[in-house]
Amino acid sequence: MLGLSFLIYQITCLKSLKTIHLQWLANPQAHSYNIGIRGKQDIVKMTSILQSNITITPLSDVLGAKVTGADLSKPLDAPTVETLTQAWHKYIVLIFPDQDLSQSQQLNFAKHFGDTGTRSRRPEQRPEGANYNDGIMLITNVKDDKGRYVGSLPDGEMYFHHDMCYMPKPHKGTMLYAIDIPSTGGNTRFSNMYRAYDLIPDKLKKELNGRTALQVYDYHMTQTVDIDGDLTGIHNLSQPIFVRHPETGRIALYVNRLMTARIDGIPRDESNAILEELYTISESKNNYYEHSWTEGELAMWDNYCSCHARTDFPENERRLLRRCTLLGQQMIAA
Repeated sequence: MLGLSFLIYQITCLKSLKTIHLQWLANPQAHSYNIGIRGKQDIVKMTSILQSNITITPLSDVLGAKVTGADLSKPLDAPTVETLTQAWHKYIVLIFPDQDLSQSQQLNFAKHFGDTGTRSRRPEQRPEGANYNDGIMLITNVKDDKGRYVGSLPDGEMYFHHDMCYMPKPHKGTMLYAIDIPSTGGNTRFSNMYRAYDLIPDKLKKELNGRTALQVYDYHMTQTVDIDGDLTGIHNLSQPIFVRHPETGRIALYVNRLMTARIDGIPRDESNAILEELYTISESKNNYYEHSWTEGELAMWDNYCSCHARTDFPENERRLLRRCTLLGQQMIAA
Protein backbone atom coordinates (compact mmCIF):
# COMPACT_ATOMS: atom_id res chain seq x y z
CA MET A 1 0.00 0.00 0.00
CA LEU A 2 1.48 3.39 -0.94
CA GLY A 3 2.05 5.78 1.95
CA LEU A 4 -0.12 8.83 2.41
CA SER A 5 2.91 11.00 1.78
CA PHE A 6 2.38 10.22 -1.91
CA LEU A 7 -0.82 12.28 -1.99
CA ILE A 8 -0.31 13.75 -5.43
CA TYR A 9 1.47 11.96 -8.24
CA GLN A 10 2.34 13.36 -11.63
CA ILE A 11 2.81 10.91 -14.44
CA THR A 12 3.54 11.54 -18.08
CA CYS A 13 1.23 9.89 -20.56
CA LEU A 14 3.58 8.64 -23.27
CA LYS A 15 0.81 8.48 -25.81
CA SER A 16 -0.26 12.13 -25.65
CA LEU A 17 2.77 13.69 -23.88
CA LYS A 18 0.38 15.43 -21.51
CA THR A 19 0.76 15.49 -17.76
CA ILE A 20 -1.98 13.79 -15.79
CA HIS A 21 -2.40 14.57 -12.11
CA LEU A 22 -3.45 11.68 -9.90
CA GLN A 23 -4.82 12.42 -6.45
CA TRP A 24 -4.95 9.60 -3.95
CA LEU A 25 -7.78 9.70 -1.42
CA ALA A 26 -7.92 7.50 1.66
CA ASN A 27 -11.34 5.95 2.25
CA PRO A 28 -11.03 2.70 4.23
CA GLN A 29 -14.03 0.39 4.59
CA ALA A 30 -13.55 -2.14 7.39
CA HIS A 31 -15.22 -5.57 7.22
CA SER A 32 -16.61 -7.15 10.38
CA TYR A 33 -15.86 -10.76 9.46
CA ASN A 34 -12.24 -11.59 8.76
CA ILE A 35 -11.86 -14.65 6.55
CA GLY A 36 -8.51 -13.62 5.16
CA ILE A 37 -9.78 -11.72 2.14
CA ARG A 38 -6.79 -10.03 0.53
CA GLY A 39 -7.29 -6.28 0.16
CA LYS A 40 -10.35 -6.19 2.39
CA GLN A 41 -10.07 -2.41 2.72
CA ASP A 42 -10.62 -0.02 -0.17
CA ILE A 43 -7.99 2.68 0.27
CA VAL A 44 -7.70 4.75 -2.90
CA LYS A 45 -9.74 6.34 -5.63
CA MET A 46 -8.07 7.71 -8.74
CA THR A 47 -8.61 8.68 -12.35
CA SER A 48 -7.90 6.18 -15.09
CA ILE A 49 -4.39 5.80 -16.43
CA LEU A 50 -2.86 4.45 -19.60
CA GLN A 51 -1.51 0.95 -18.95
CA SER A 52 1.22 1.26 -21.60
CA ASN A 53 3.50 -1.59 -20.50
CA ILE A 54 1.17 -4.56 -20.89
CA THR A 55 2.79 -7.80 -22.01
CA ILE A 56 0.69 -10.77 -23.17
CA THR A 57 2.38 -14.19 -23.17
CA PRO A 58 0.63 -17.39 -24.36
CA LEU A 59 0.44 -20.13 -21.72
CA SER A 60 -0.16 -23.11 -24.01
CA ASP A 61 -1.00 -24.10 -27.56
CA VAL A 62 -4.59 -24.76 -26.49
CA LEU A 63 -5.66 -21.51 -24.87
CA GLY A 64 -4.67 -19.06 -22.17
CA ALA A 65 -2.30 -16.12 -21.85
CA LYS A 66 -0.53 -14.39 -18.97
CA VAL A 67 -0.94 -10.61 -18.80
CA THR A 68 1.70 -8.58 -16.98
CA GLY A 69 2.12 -4.84 -16.60
CA ALA A 70 -1.53 -4.19 -15.75
CA ASP A 71 -2.58 -3.01 -12.29
CA LEU A 72 -6.20 -4.12 -12.02
CA SER A 73 -6.78 -2.14 -8.83
CA LYS A 74 -6.86 1.03 -10.94
CA PRO A 75 -9.40 2.10 -13.55
CA LEU A 76 -8.36 1.36 -17.12
CA ASP A 77 -8.50 3.65 -20.14
CA ALA A 78 -10.32 2.68 -23.31
CA PRO A 79 -7.23 1.58 -25.31
CA THR A 80 -6.20 -0.77 -22.50
CA VAL A 81 -9.70 -2.27 -22.28
CA GLU A 82 -9.70 -2.79 -26.05
CA THR A 83 -6.29 -4.49 -25.91
CA LEU A 84 -7.46 -6.83 -23.15
CA THR A 85 -10.75 -7.54 -24.93
CA GLN A 86 -8.94 -8.55 -28.11
CA ALA A 87 -6.57 -10.76 -26.10
CA TRP A 88 -9.54 -12.33 -24.28
CA HIS A 89 -11.24 -13.18 -27.57
CA LYS A 90 -8.01 -14.66 -28.91
CA TYR A 91 -6.80 -16.62 -25.86
CA ILE A 92 -10.16 -17.31 -24.11
CA VAL A 93 -8.52 -17.32 -20.65
CA LEU A 94 -6.38 -14.47 -19.30
CA ILE A 95 -4.27 -14.77 -16.14
CA PHE A 96 -3.18 -11.61 -14.31
CA PRO A 97 -0.46 -12.37 -11.70
CA ASP A 98 0.63 -10.27 -8.72
CA GLN A 99 -2.62 -8.40 -8.11
CA ASP A 100 -3.86 -6.98 -4.79
CA LEU A 101 -7.59 -6.45 -5.16
CA SER A 102 -10.40 -5.48 -2.84
CA GLN A 103 -13.91 -6.68 -3.57
CA SER A 104 -14.92 -3.39 -5.18
CA GLN A 105 -11.72 -3.19 -7.22
CA GLN A 106 -12.36 -6.66 -8.63
CA LEU A 107 -15.92 -5.70 -9.54
CA ASN A 108 -14.82 -2.40 -11.06
CA PHE A 109 -12.32 -4.22 -13.26
CA ALA A 110 -15.01 -6.68 -14.36
CA LYS A 111 -17.37 -3.85 -15.31
CA HIS A 112 -14.97 -2.79 -18.07
CA PHE A 113 -16.17 -5.91 -19.94
CA GLY A 114 -19.90 -5.99 -19.17
CA ASP A 115 -22.52 -5.86 -16.46
CA THR A 116 -21.74 -7.92 -13.36
CA GLY A 117 -24.10 -10.50 -11.90
CA THR A 118 -25.15 -11.16 -8.31
CA ARG A 119 -24.67 -14.33 -6.31
CA SER A 120 -27.53 -16.74 -5.85
CA ARG A 121 -26.79 -17.52 -2.19
CA ARG A 122 -29.27 -15.63 -0.05
CA PRO A 123 -28.01 -13.43 2.83
CA GLU A 124 -29.71 -15.63 5.44
CA GLN A 125 -27.62 -18.57 4.20
CA ARG A 126 -24.36 -16.79 5.02
CA PRO A 127 -22.76 -16.71 8.48
CA GLU A 128 -23.57 -13.63 10.52
CA GLY A 129 -21.09 -10.86 9.74
CA ALA A 130 -19.78 -12.46 6.54
CA ASN A 131 -19.67 -9.10 4.84
CA TYR A 132 -19.12 -9.44 1.10
CA ASN A 133 -20.60 -7.63 -1.84
CA ASP A 134 -23.74 -8.88 -3.62
CA GLY A 135 -21.69 -9.27 -6.79
CA ILE A 136 -19.14 -11.52 -5.07
CA MET A 137 -19.20 -15.27 -4.51
CA LEU A 138 -16.58 -17.01 -2.36
CA ILE A 139 -15.31 -20.36 -3.65
CA THR A 140 -13.92 -21.80 -0.45
CA ASN A 141 -13.76 -24.55 2.14
CA VAL A 142 -13.27 -22.00 4.95
CA LYS A 143 -15.73 -22.34 7.84
CA ASP A 144 -16.82 -19.97 10.57
CA ASP A 145 -16.61 -20.66 14.31
CA LYS A 146 -19.83 -22.69 14.14
CA GLY A 147 -18.54 -24.95 11.39
CA ARG A 148 -20.56 -23.37 8.60
CA TYR A 149 -19.01 -22.75 5.18
CA VAL A 150 -18.67 -19.04 4.50
CA GLY A 151 -18.82 -19.61 0.74
CA SER A 152 -19.75 -22.22 -1.86
CA LEU A 153 -18.30 -25.20 -3.75
CA PRO A 154 -15.99 -26.09 -0.88
CA ASP A 155 -14.39 -29.45 -1.51
CA GLY A 156 -13.11 -31.94 -4.03
CA GLU A 157 -12.98 -32.42 -7.75
CA MET A 158 -15.51 -30.81 -10.10
CA TYR A 159 -16.36 -32.12 -13.56
CA PHE A 160 -16.06 -29.91 -16.63
CA HIS A 161 -18.93 -27.44 -16.90
CA HIS A 162 -20.09 -24.12 -18.34
CA ASP A 163 -21.26 -21.67 -15.68
CA MET A 164 -25.05 -21.30 -15.58
CA CYS A 165 -25.63 -23.25 -18.82
CA TYR A 166 -29.02 -24.34 -17.46
CA MET A 167 -30.30 -20.73 -17.41
CA PRO A 168 -31.84 -18.73 -20.30
CA LYS A 169 -28.90 -16.30 -20.30
CA PRO A 170 -25.71 -18.04 -19.15
CA HIS A 171 -22.81 -15.98 -17.86
CA LYS A 172 -20.69 -14.29 -20.49
CA GLY A 173 -17.56 -14.59 -18.42
CA THR A 174 -16.17 -15.34 -14.98
CA MET A 175 -13.38 -13.69 -12.99
CA LEU A 176 -11.75 -15.62 -10.16
CA TYR A 177 -9.21 -14.10 -7.74
CA ALA A 178 -6.92 -16.38 -5.73
CA ILE A 179 -6.55 -15.49 -2.05
CA ASP A 180 -5.56 -18.73 -0.27
CA ILE A 181 -4.29 -21.73 -2.23
CA PRO A 182 -3.53 -25.27 -0.93
CA SER A 183 -0.04 -26.75 -1.22
CA THR A 184 -1.17 -29.13 -3.94
CA GLY A 185 -4.21 -29.65 -6.17
CA GLY A 186 -7.19 -27.37 -6.60
CA ASN A 187 -6.03 -26.59 -10.14
CA THR A 188 -8.45 -25.37 -12.80
CA ARG A 189 -8.60 -27.01 -16.23
CA PHE A 190 -9.89 -24.89 -19.10
CA SER A 191 -11.13 -26.67 -22.23
CA ASN A 192 -11.15 -24.91 -25.60
CA MET A 193 -14.62 -25.55 -27.02
CA TYR A 194 -13.85 -23.88 -30.36
CA ARG A 195 -11.14 -26.46 -30.82
CA ALA A 196 -13.41 -29.25 -29.59
CA TYR A 197 -15.96 -28.34 -32.26
CA ASP A 198 -13.27 -28.39 -34.94
CA LEU A 199 -12.18 -31.88 -33.82
CA ILE A 200 -15.65 -33.44 -34.12
CA PRO A 201 -15.90 -35.75 -37.16
CA ASP A 202 -17.84 -34.17 -40.03
CA LYS A 203 -20.43 -36.96 -40.06
CA LEU A 204 -21.25 -36.41 -36.39
CA LYS A 205 -21.36 -32.65 -36.88
CA LYS A 206 -24.02 -33.12 -39.55
CA GLU A 207 -26.02 -35.45 -37.29
CA LEU A 208 -25.96 -32.94 -34.44
CA ASN A 209 -26.48 -29.80 -36.49
CA GLY A 210 -29.53 -27.93 -35.18
CA ARG A 211 -30.01 -30.25 -32.20
CA THR A 212 -30.27 -29.26 -28.55
CA ALA A 213 -29.20 -30.87 -25.29
CA LEU A 214 -30.87 -30.70 -21.89
CA GLN A 215 -28.75 -28.92 -19.26
CA VAL A 216 -29.65 -29.70 -15.64
CA TYR A 217 -28.02 -28.11 -12.60
CA ASP A 218 -25.26 -30.41 -11.26
CA TYR A 219 -26.91 -33.41 -12.98
CA HIS A 220 -23.92 -35.75 -12.94
CA MET A 221 -22.88 -34.71 -9.44
CA THR A 222 -26.07 -36.02 -7.81
CA GLN A 223 -27.55 -38.32 -10.50
CA THR A 224 -30.81 -38.29 -8.55
CA VAL A 225 -32.87 -36.31 -11.08
CA ASP A 226 -35.35 -38.19 -13.25
CA ILE A 227 -34.92 -36.24 -16.47
CA ASP A 228 -37.94 -38.00 -17.98
CA GLY A 229 -40.11 -36.85 -15.08
CA ASP A 230 -41.25 -33.51 -13.70
CA LEU A 231 -38.33 -31.07 -13.56
CA THR A 232 -40.33 -28.31 -11.91
CA GLY A 233 -38.22 -26.64 -9.26
CA ILE A 234 -34.94 -27.84 -10.79
CA HIS A 235 -32.84 -25.48 -12.89
CA ASN A 236 -32.90 -26.92 -16.41
CA LEU A 237 -32.97 -25.75 -20.00
CA SER A 238 -32.30 -27.17 -23.44
CA GLN A 239 -29.46 -25.34 -25.20
CA PRO A 240 -28.00 -25.65 -28.71
CA ILE A 241 -25.23 -28.24 -28.94
CA PHE A 242 -23.31 -25.94 -31.27
CA VAL A 243 -23.34 -22.23 -30.44
CA ARG A 244 -22.05 -19.16 -32.23
CA HIS A 245 -20.07 -16.72 -30.12
CA PRO A 246 -21.91 -13.36 -30.19
CA GLU A 247 -18.70 -11.32 -30.47
CA THR A 248 -16.22 -13.46 -32.40
CA GLY A 249 -18.72 -15.27 -34.64
CA ARG A 250 -16.87 -18.56 -34.13
CA ILE A 251 -18.65 -21.87 -33.43
CA ALA A 252 -18.13 -23.73 -30.15
CA LEU A 253 -19.31 -27.02 -28.69
CA TYR A 254 -21.72 -26.40 -25.81
CA VAL A 255 -22.10 -29.61 -23.80
CA ASN A 256 -20.30 -30.62 -20.62
CA ARG A 257 -20.05 -33.63 -18.34
CA LEU A 258 -21.43 -32.01 -15.19
CA MET A 259 -24.63 -30.42 -16.49
CA THR A 260 -25.59 -32.04 -19.81
CA ALA A 261 -28.20 -34.74 -19.16
CA ARG A 262 -29.18 -35.85 -22.67
CA ILE A 263 -29.42 -34.93 -26.33
CA ASP A 264 -33.03 -34.07 -27.09
CA GLY A 265 -35.04 -36.17 -29.52
CA ILE A 266 -32.96 -39.35 -29.70
CA PRO A 267 -32.95 -42.58 -27.62
CA ARG A 268 -31.14 -42.39 -24.28
CA ASP A 269 -28.50 -45.01 -25.07
CA GLU A 270 -27.65 -43.28 -28.34
CA SER A 271 -27.53 -39.93 -26.56
CA ASN A 272 -25.19 -41.28 -23.88
CA ALA A 273 -22.83 -42.73 -26.48
CA ILE A 274 -22.66 -39.50 -28.47
CA LEU A 275 -22.15 -37.36 -25.38
CA GLU A 276 -19.33 -39.61 -24.22
CA GLU A 277 -17.68 -39.20 -27.63
CA LEU A 278 -18.00 -35.42 -27.33
CA TYR A 279 -16.56 -35.45 -23.80
CA THR A 280 -13.64 -37.58 -24.97
CA ILE A 281 -12.84 -34.87 -27.50
CA SER A 282 -13.36 -31.84 -25.27
CA GLU A 283 -11.67 -33.32 -22.18
CA SER A 284 -8.62 -34.78 -23.92
CA LYS A 285 -5.27 -33.51 -22.65
CA ASN A 286 -4.55 -31.85 -25.98
CA ASN A 287 -7.72 -29.76 -25.61
CA TYR A 288 -7.31 -28.21 -22.16
CA TYR A 289 -4.86 -26.07 -20.25
CA GLU A 290 -4.43 -26.83 -16.54
CA HIS A 291 -3.71 -23.81 -14.38
CA SER A 292 -1.90 -24.15 -11.06
CA TRP A 293 -2.90 -21.17 -8.96
CA THR A 294 -0.67 -18.68 -7.18
CA GLU A 295 -2.04 -16.33 -4.54
CA GLY A 296 -2.75 -12.88 -5.94
CA GLU A 297 -3.68 -14.09 -9.44
CA LEU A 298 -6.89 -13.16 -11.20
CA ALA A 299 -8.20 -15.33 -14.03
CA MET A 300 -10.92 -14.25 -16.45
CA TRP A 301 -12.44 -16.70 -18.90
CA ASP A 302 -14.96 -16.66 -21.71
CA ASN A 303 -17.88 -18.86 -20.73
CA TYR A 304 -19.31 -19.13 -24.25
CA CYS A 305 -16.32 -20.94 -25.76
CA SER A 306 -14.70 -22.72 -22.80
CA CYS A 307 -15.67 -25.03 -20.00
CA HIS A 308 -13.68 -25.66 -16.84
CA ALA A 309 -13.06 -28.26 -14.16
CA ARG A 310 -11.35 -28.42 -10.76
CA THR A 311 -8.88 -31.02 -9.57
CA ASP A 312 -9.04 -32.48 -6.07
CA PHE A 313 -7.07 -30.97 -3.17
CA PRO A 314 -6.40 -31.77 0.52
CA GLU A 315 -9.62 -31.15 2.45
CA ASN A 316 -7.70 -29.99 5.53
CA GLU A 317 -5.95 -27.19 3.65
CA ARG A 318 -7.48 -23.76 3.22
CA ARG A 319 -8.63 -22.74 -0.27
CA LEU A 320 -10.29 -19.38 -0.90
CA LEU A 321 -11.00 -17.69 -4.21
CA ARG A 322 -13.27 -14.74 -4.89
CA ARG A 323 -15.55 -14.88 -7.92
CA CYS A 324 -17.57 -12.38 -9.89
CA THR A 325 -19.38 -12.90 -13.17
CA LEU A 326 -20.46 -11.02 -16.28
CA LEU A 327 -24.09 -11.20 -17.34
CA GLY A 328 -24.68 -12.93 -20.65
CA GLN A 329 -27.34 -13.37 -23.29
CA GLN A 330 -29.42 -16.11 -24.85
CA MET A 331 -27.22 -18.63 -26.61
CA ILE A 332 -27.08 -18.36 -30.41
CA ALA A 333 -27.49 -21.62 -32.30
CA ALA A 334 -24.78 -22.12 -34.92
